[in-house]
Amino acid sequence: MTRVYSHMNTLQKQRFGWYVYDWANSAFSTTVVTVFLGPYLTSVAESAMDASGRIAPFGIEMHPGSWFSYCVAFSVVLQVFVLPAVGAIVDQSHRKRLILGLCVLFGSAATMSLYVLSSSAQNYILGGGLFIIANLFFGASIVVSNSFLVDLAKPEERDAVSSRGWALGYVGGGILLLIHLVLYSSAKETSTNGELVIRGIIASAGLWWALFTIVPLLTLRDRILNTSGVLRTSTINFRSSFSQLWQTLQHLRSYPQTLLFLVAYLLYNDAVQTVLTMASVYGNKELGLGLDVLTQAILLVQFVAIAGSLLFAWLANRINTKNAIIVGLLGWCSVLLAAFFWVSTATHFFILASVIAIVMGGTQALSRSFFSQMIPHGKEAEYFSLYEISDKGTSWIGPLAFGITLSLTNSYRWAVLSLIIFMVAGMVVLMFVKQPKNETAAIVG
Repeated sequence: MTRVYSHMNTLQKQRFGWYVYDWANSAFSTTVVTVFLGPYLTSVAESAMDASGRIAPFGIEMHPGSWFSYCVAFSVVLQVFVLPAVGAIVDQSHRKRLILGLCVLFGSAATMSLYVLSSSAQNYILGGGLFIIANLFFGASIVVSNSFLVDLAKPEERDAVSSRGWALGYVGGGILLLIHLVLYSSAKETSTNGELVIRGIIASAGLWWALFTIVPLLTLRDRILNTSGVLRTSTINFRSSFSQLWQTLQHLRSYPQTLLFLVAYLLYNDAVQTVLTMASVYGNKELGLGLDVLTQAILLVQFVAIAGSLLFAWLANRINTKNAIIVGLLGWCSVLLAAFFWVSTATHFFILASVIAIVMGGTQALSRSFFSQMIPHGKEAEYFSLYEISDKGTSWIGPLAFGITLSLTNSYRWAVLSLIIFMVAGMVVLMFVKQPKNETAAIVG
């Protein structure tokens, strides 16, 4: 009895540490990706425009508003090659905490280095490069973090555990964003250099990410059983990790339901992540909203999303996880249509933000738990690396489509509407995925 209690107590501590990593990394996805960097980097790019209102980084002519979306897309193209290898290394070495710590170290350092970004120097290329590095390591850290879910919860527990993690992430991101809103508003009222404040805000998000990651590094445990039920560890072998990755890609066709869900997820979540990434740019450049108004709207999203995440966990218990995700995707389609046809004022933007908040937490948390039940034992991190190609802020098809549409039409509305293609396509594919009844059935289904 004592041993059982001790095990449960240890498990709860590890779950808490895992939840705290969502709290830690939300600072990057919320403050940096969703709110401040997009409009600021776009403004820096606009300071380098030629007489025709275009920029030409590396000789490629484009609308300055496309630069940030292209940086997001390029960072994820890199992730396509890097993250599966990271996942293979994690599964082989079983040193998840070490790799998580290294990813956060480099990612947060690149984020804090964005402090040097200045419109007066027209160094938008440097800013884009630092963001690409930060986003690459951010994605790698999420691969490692997600792989802990299968260690911390049974299949039937994962909807609830995953939703709690997302909920705490929204709280953490929301609290820091509230602090940043106060700082930015105070700077406006006192005529303080707003650009300097924004640079400090972005850098502080990197510091928050690094400091709170200490908690999961102290509480989580590296553990995996071999066939004899004994914990095992091994050294990191990069050559064999790529070999393992190639074998996984070859054998992925043996798991048709897993493959089908990945296709669906890569489509619909690419659109979701692009909306979250480009929302502040849309509000700033299309509607003329200030960063203080945008921050208030995103802050609303963070806290309403807590309820949305828990609401969809409840809905999944009633109508099953797949159908709950589909309900959320229908909500996302209404968001895109409203952004094109209806939104024109700050009030409209706040209403739209409320709808986004409700559907955002549900689709993201449930997708993570749904996928966790569809991967083979022993390849959790490797499969989650494929999943992460379109997870938190790491989409690439959507931002690329957004940037191309914007450059062709000079309209942020048409750029947003273009994303509905991926949303609908992903939802249609998801309809053909079988709802897992148990972990084994899901894998071989």
